[in-house]
Amino acid sequence: MCYNLSGDYMRTITINKNDSGQRLDKFLLKRFKTMPKSLMHKYLRTKYIKLNGKKTTPEVFVNEGDVLTLYIKDEFFEETKKEYEFMKASKKLLLVYEDNNLLLIDKKPGVIVHQDKNYDTDCIVNRVQRYLFEKKEYDPEADKAFSPALVNRIDRNTGGIIIGAKNAMALRVLNEKVRTREIRKFYLCVVKGKLKKQKDTLKDYLTKNEKSNTVKVSKNETKNSKEIITKYNVISYDKERDLSLCEVELLTGRTHQIRAHMAYIGHPLLGDEKYGDKALNRRFHQSSQLLCSYKLIFDFKTGADELEYLNGKVFTLDDVWFVMNKKIKL
Repeated sequence: MCYNLSGDYMRTITINKNDSGQRLDKFLLKRFKTMPKSLMHKYLRTKYIKLNGKKTTPEVFVNEGDVLTLYIKDEFFEETKKEYEFMKASKKLLLVYEDNNLLLIDKKPGVIVHQDKNYDTDCIVNRVQRYLFEKKEYDPEADKAFSPALVNRIDRNTGGIIIGAKNAMALRVLNEKVRTREIRKFYLCVVKGKLKKQKDTLKDYLTKNEKSNTVKVSKNETKNSKEIITKYNVISYDKERDLSLCEVELLTGRTHQIRAHMAYIGHPLLGDEKYGDKALNRRFHQSSQLLCSYKLIFDFKTGADELEYLNGKVFTLDDVWFVMNKKIKL
């Protein structure tokens, strides 16, 4: 190895696909988590960090194939970890679709999407990372600045399709398409009673209570409220049990939107203990809301870079546990 005047080793890093397209300072702070920001700037000023053999600045964007030359303290290079937290997650992963850029997962009710302080490591994102690691499509040591990630979220007690991004490009594009509603999301749910209209588009306002993790729907806009738009279509009505099976499309994506909006119009979801009819839930022995994100439509209106091939594709879960032949199955 080569040394500089300070006695530090010279090392090189070649920018890979997942690390490209970001500012140099952002990459360095992600790659060297224990390096103070001030020291990183000093290394750049004094040419202890060079880009393609030349002095560089923090705001420069790095590209695939660029080579960083670094004379920095050895302590900032983390030792290879032989054990990863995601390896503690289950291997169980039900795939709806997979290609080189993304995968679609059928998440079952009861499984969490992301780990938090109240739950263990067995969540969907960790299962995805373990799956890709064991397929040798994800190397945490090579991809210091990127980890396979999820694009959408679903409540613990709700089932349905989760989108996972395998690389930074896919994550960036898919996040943007979700934000601009160019990935349409459809749900199936069972609600109390017979709705007056066969189909309708509901427009109201939702306010979230962060402390209780609940939301309130109102007709008029209030302080801190956000508009919600929920489109529903009644698929079937079970007269004997007085329950309706509905398809719902989210035109906005707010916390508990479907559950709270349907309850607001007098048709709460069966099994919903937070916004529902507890007596009805007990009658049918349901303690989790009958709600499933069962269909995605990739409906791009703007460019999607390398994901253009997805435009127009529809992905559907054929086996939703509470539905059989367009009828409610309990």
